[in-house]
Amino acid sequence: MESSLYVSLSGQLALERRLETVARNVANMDTAGYRADAVKFSTEVNRAGLDPVSFASEGQTYINRQAGPIKQTGNPLDVAIAGQGWLGIETGNGVAYTRDGRMQISVDGLLRTVEGNPILDAGGGPIALDPAGGTPNILRDGSVFQNDQRVAVIGLYEIPEGAKLSRMGNSAVVPDQDAQPIFEFTENGLEQGYVEGSNVNAIMEISRMIEITRAFESTNNAMQTAESARQNAIRQLGG
Repeated sequence: MESSLYVSLSGQLALERRLETVARNVANMDTAGYRADAVKFSTEVNRAGLDPVSFASEGQTYINRQAGPIKQTGNPLDVAIAGQGWLGIETGNGVAYTRDGRMQISVDGLLRTVEGNPILDAGGGPIALDPAGGTPNILRDGSVFQNDQRVAVIGLYEIPEGAKLSRMGNSAVVPDQDAQPIFEFTENGLEQGYVEGSNVNAIMEISRMIEITRAFESTNNAMQTAESARQNAIRQLGG
């Protein structure tokens, strides 16, 4: 098979990877705290022959950490995160981190996410509140007050900039490096009564989907043209 067909095939694989990330982003554009997927592409050069041939790699998927829009809800159990911090949560597979600040108090008094995962304090332990203790007041540093008494502190964690993030559930992530508690609340903190939305730009993602679809069709047409030319050459040489 000619190298042009290999190049076109590598391009289609790269486009397929990009289309998967765009579809996932569009599906989660209304998911609180969701961080969009992006793909980083590179070119692979094969110099085995007389002339170098450039192939498109499948691309490396990464999670875009850009903050999403903040929406006021008025719910005292909702918090939005200012800065680059994350909430620590306990899952069935270990500790994960999320920007989804929608919380609830379970019947056992534990502060949990809307999915039911316990939210952690700065020491990595679960947070217990009094279900009958009245509406909690949450300060910027995570301090939680009930009946004018501080009963808990919500932990805020910083994930290293160079850490690779893996997804867990809808909006939670697991870094490949240890996250550290945040104790400086000038640039970081919690805002009670607000929720951070997805950082997906719906218009841009739909535009990308259209561009990718057209590029895939164009590459497919190029492959068909190259294959047709090859078959014609074989017939003529064979005759």
